[in-house]
Amino acid sequence: MSQDPIVHTIFLVFTGAAVLATLALAARQSLLVAYIALGALFGPSGLGLVSSPEIAADIAHIGIIFLLFLLGLDLHPQDLFHSIRRTTLVTVGSSLVFFGVGLGIALLAGFTPLEAVVIGGAMTFSSTIIGLKLLPTTVLHHQRMGEIMISVLLLQDLIAIAMLLLIQGAASHEGPWVEMALILLNLPGLALFAWACAQYVLLPLIRRYDTFREYVFLIAIGWCLGMAELSRWLGLSAEIGAFIAGVALASSPIALYIADSLRPLRDFFLVLFFFSLGARFEIGMLDDVLVVSLVLGLAALVVKPLVFRALFIATGGAPRRATELGLRLGQMSEFSMLVGALALQLGVIGARASYTISLATILTFIASSYLVVLRYPTPIAISDELRRD
Repeated sequence: MSQDPIVHTIFLVFTGAAVLATLALAARQSLLVAYIALGALFGPSGLGLVSSPEIAADIAHIGIIFLLFLLGLDLHPQDLFHSIRRTTLVTVGSSLVFFGVGLGIALLAGFTPLEAVVIGGAMTFSSTIIGLKLLPTTVLHHQRMGEIMISVLLLQDLIAIAMLLLIQGAASHEGPWVEMALILLNLPGLALFAWACAQYVLLPLIRRYDTFREYVFLIAIGWCLGMAELSRWLGLSAEIGAFIAGVALASSPIALYIADSLRPLRDFFLVLFFFSLGARFEIGMLDDVLVVSLVLGLAALVVKPLVFRALFIATGGAPRRATELGLRLGQMSEFSMLVGALALQLGVIGARASYTISLATILTFIASSYLVVLRYPTPIAISDELRRD
């Protein structure tokens, strides 16, 4: 009997992920580390059980689209304006410092100027998943801390969106400035269309048939993927279209329900995405990227907490809370890996630069997660006294 490669790949991914996720939780580590490690173990450079990681990568791309869609759903325009006003100095100031550190390390390591810019950009982001998953919600102090963290992370996500646009422009055969001009022309039109369609078509339909949950679920998926495809047809990326689709619905009462409904679907595809990152990592490249990845990761682990602490104190934060916030934000991000993977796919950077970003990010995931659960209250803390839901 012939074996279906898609079914076989999904079987290996989720069965293996269940086992490694258990081990990761026992070791107080992020589940993202387990998914990436599983990909490296099962991929062509490991045991070779998944010989074509491209299958998982193609399927996983939908997860990134849903990730951007859900990010947009969380960006209520009024809340976004309040967040920007409250944490602009911290986010922009820290991003410039982190970009400069990453750029300098990359240039010293012999990367091209364009690769160094991408590596510097990847250095600027902190992990939304790790930051929020390790934050308790049952204590008032941490609820307040969560609000501040979300404000910073949302602004970083907007910077990441802008960076994705710049990478897409840099990859254009017509030249980056021509591509950026087309993007700037098409982007407002797409946003206006999304707003009008949401206000006058989608929301009236949802209000009329909101008792049928399956219908709302289908409308949300169709809207997300439809906007993603329209965006790609206009010369933008599918991720940008999904993000705009989410923002267009963010101010509606149904946004929270849609977000809760789609998170399991997003997580399904994101497991495949992080698995595919690990599976496509060539272990033979370790000799070329290990040293610079260690330097980049160590710089993130040292510089980020210090810079965040200084900026939070400068903007009126209490030193103790500023120290904890800095440590909780002191890693690179899943967006760092997304930027590196997209830039490699579009030919903007080489494999060495992309692998450096991925490995440095993984190293910061491991170290940062352990430092947080060792010192602060989290759902998976080292001691029972620190473990809080």
